[in-house]
Amino acid sequence: MGDTPEPSKVLPIVDRRVRRLTRGDKFRLTAVGGLAALSLDALSSVAYGPEAIVLVLVTAGASAISLTLPIAAAITALLLVLVLSYRQVIAVHPDGGGAYAVAKRQLGRGAALLAAASLVVDYVLTVAVSLSAGAASLASAFPALAGDLLPLTLVGLAVLTAVNLIGVAESAKVLMGPAALFVGLVVAVIVVGLTRPRPVAVIGGEHTPFDPVVAIGIILVLKAFAAGCSALTGVEAIANAVPAFREPRARRAQHTEVALGLLLGALLLGLSWLIRAHGVLPRADVTILAQLSAAAFGTGWLFYLTNLAVTAVLVLAANTSFGGLPVLLSLLAKDRRVPSLFALRSERPVFRYGVTALAVVAALVLIAVDAETHRLLPVYAVGVFIGFTLCQTGLVRHWWRDRGPRWVARAALNGFGAALTAVAALVLLIEKFTEGAWLLVIIVPALILMFAHVEDYYGRIASELRLGHTPPRPEATPVGRELVVVPVVAMSEVTYRALTAALRMHGDIVAVAAAIDPASIKRLSARWKDWDPGIPLVVLPCPHRSLIATLVGYVRKQTAEGYAVTVLLAHVEPRRWWHRPLHNPRGPVLTAALRARTEAVVATLAIRVD
Repeated sequence: MGDTPEPSKVLPIVDRRVRRLTRGDKFRLTAVGGLAALSLDALSSVAYGPEAIVLVLVTAGASAISLTLPIAAAITALLLVLVLSYRQVIAVHPDGGGAYAVAKRQLGRGAALLAAASLVVDYVLTVAVSLSAGAASLASAFPALAGDLLPLTLVGLAVLTAVNLIGVAESAKVLMGPAALFVGLVVAVIVVGLTRPRPVAVIGGEHTPFDPVVAIGIILVLKAFAAGCSALTGVEAIANAVPAFREPRARRAQHTEVALGLLLGALLLGLSWLIRAHGVLPRADVTILAQLSAAAFGTGWLFYLTNLAVTAVLVLAANTSFGGLPVLLSLLAKDRRVPSLFALRSERPVFRYGVTALAVVAALVLIAVDAETHRLLPVYAVGVFIGFTLCQTGLVRHWWRDRGPRWVARAALNGFGAALTAVAALVLLIEKFTEGAWLLVIIVPALILMFAHVEDYYGRIASELRLGHTPPRPEATPVGRELVVVPVVAMSEVTYRALTAALRMHGDIVAVAAAIDPASIKRLSARWKDWDPGIPLVVLPCPHRSLIATLVGYVRKQTAEGYAVTVLLAHVEPRRWWHRPLHNPRGPVLTAALRARTEAVVATLAIRVD
């Protein structure tokens, strides 16, 4: 009796993220996990949102700082409206996608392209703002670093890029620690600071007396309100990632959105109250939050821990864009609005092209503004508000079409929110136009035109290639009219394997060599004759000493004579990537030339070496 064959063993899935996806709901986010994983962008904005208010108000004199708390209260009211609106977004669009998905479904192509452009700006500036604010927080604790903000941000960006290219997944459990520490320390700064009759310590260089440049008026208040609304960035992140939650997904995501709104509002109001209580003004080389922590704790270990926690959370907040923008680009690629390569995942799996593009653009932005956070906030906030406005306007359209229960109240809420964010965006754009916001007038339309051009191009190509249409039955090539061309440079194992592979193909086989060096060709012909592989060697004249032109001309000639030509190119493929530059790159160059300038089929054979 023969042995009973054993059942084939199922190979384990190597990538742990894929393993998690195959194991059901266990590894998806809870409400607490979602608050840690998806709220760092929003929560970390308290590190620069109140400071943005102060920087505007101080232009009217030190006494104007007292308006920080009322303005923060107005921003918190807008936050409440946004949270309620995004609870409705989650209910209507439980598949996620955010402003782009809502605009695409409810408002049409133009609004979808505008939403996509604003989101791209938002994601890029999230990285730049978070890293620059993180560097400023670190320099507040360690003044020796104050002159090296740009190098610090670029090093941080390089580390984030490397981590995301490698494919290290974010874990809610890992993020819970830094998030809880950050929130706990900021709450401690507020509570302890409010119990102090005066600051325990004052840090930072002396500032010059603040001579009022403008008078306190409605324009200044609106300008400070719009600047402080940078603290609202990241509120939409939970609505974008509803599929990442456990069942019931929509309800968990809604609870997380409410928790984020309450926590962010409390932190914003508390810090603004503390700023007014202590009369905190901008000082050289330190952030407002660093001043508040020194005022509450002094300059002991709690001061350093607070600023290190702020830095860590801001870096982690920057990392959210590395998860968000590549996914958005993949959606745009599926809609044929950016090149298809942005939809490709590597083996990790990672959207490598999206990660790389984000890193390059963010580095250019940081260099352009010398890592100064306040120069980025105007453009940042306007881009965010465009997304807010489109998302809520799309929901108004949804309620108008659906007309379900209480649709009037829901449409009114979203319409009110859309009007508020649109006004804030317009005010900020006008007030900060000469300080960098004018770039949006160029960047956003340029992105929209690029998306539209790419989409139109893919549409024309789809029509030309008749995608989706059944083609006619192909006609077989007559026997004897197929030709396999094998370029040969020297006698080697590469030549042997190429000819062996060619013998497994249909048609006549011919080896060709270009007569670039007469002495080498003479030796090759003699050795070929002695070897006698049964395949003729054709020596091609090469008056211009160009292998590419010679081979392309020969292939064209054979094609014109009626042959269906296949060119088999063998190339050496080292197993280690750092050895690849040591080998001749002739193969890819020949492949590109043959594909661009002939009708031949180009086949490649990799000869792997250690």
